[in-house]
Amino acid sequence: MSVRELVVLGTASQVPTRHRNHNGYLLRWDGQGILFDPGEGTQRQMLRAGVAAHDIDRICVTHFHGDHSLGLAGVIQRINLDQVPHPVAAHYPASGQRFFERLRYATAYRETVKLAEAPVAADGPLVVTDAYTLDAYRLSHPVESYGYRLTEPDGRRILPAKLAEHGIRGPDVGRLQREGVLDGVTLDQVSEVRRGQRFAFVMDTRLCDGVRVLAEGADMLVIESTFLDEDVRLATDHGHLTAGQAAGVAREAGVRHLVLTHFSQRYDDPAEFERQARAAGFEGELSIAQDLMRVPLPKR
Repeated sequence: MSVRELVVLGTASQVPTRHRNHNGYLLRWDGQGILFDPGEGTQRQMLRAGVAAHDIDRICVTHFHGDHSLGLAGVIQRINLDQVPHPVAAHYPASGQRFFERLRYATAYRETVKLAEAPVAADGPLVVTDAYTLDAYRLSHPVESYGYRLTEPDGRRILPAKLAEHGIRGPDVGRLQREGVLDGVTLDQVSEVRRGQRFAFVMDTRLCDGVRVLAEGADMLVIESTFLDEDVRLATDHGHLTAGQAAGVAREAGVRHLVLTHFSQRYDDPAEFERQARAAGFEGELSIAQDLMRVPLPKR
């Protein structure tokens, strides 16, 4: 049975708090796991969330600020210690190559797993698999930063009423799906396009074109909302978004499920982020991320 869910490992910006760990997010996409922005303490949060090193197939780092990357050293060493049986790919801004190498080899350990480095240097597709296409787009932050987007290929949904209309049943349904035509009846006549799911991950950034491209039509958008709206000047100065700005992007992009995260420690009331997101006109599903939360992707 396929599982598609976001496992939230940490939600704090800049510094951890008593209730929030540094960033860390694992996307379970059927049989694969994609770890985004492993900040300090991610390895321990994985243990608490029931996430094993074996669950990680790909690591995506948006940028090299500590709250998004200091956990790389521990995670990479754990992958090797546990002798994960499959290769693991790592994506990160190419301009931060020296930081990645320092974190990868921060201390001595025995390498047992192939870690394929695939730095990001431009907007567009990074990987195309049968399960998804992974794209990256540049964001607006004081250091080079990229957001990521997974897009599942479109499929087809069989329409039982149309099958009955044409008298197609039993094994003939599978034959039609495989061959595309059966006794003059085409697959198009008895099915409709089922749009593939889309997942977008946007961390530290001001409003920019990259944010909008990543968010467009996403079934789930995980996006930073470091500041509340009254601190919009601080957000802009430091290269961040407010709750209202993030929700406004989601509203305009037609996002189905919005996950706000990466909260400044200056705020005590998480409910205020939800109030401001709703005030910005977002009417879809909304989650204010908490550490160790699991959020299923919307059903297709």
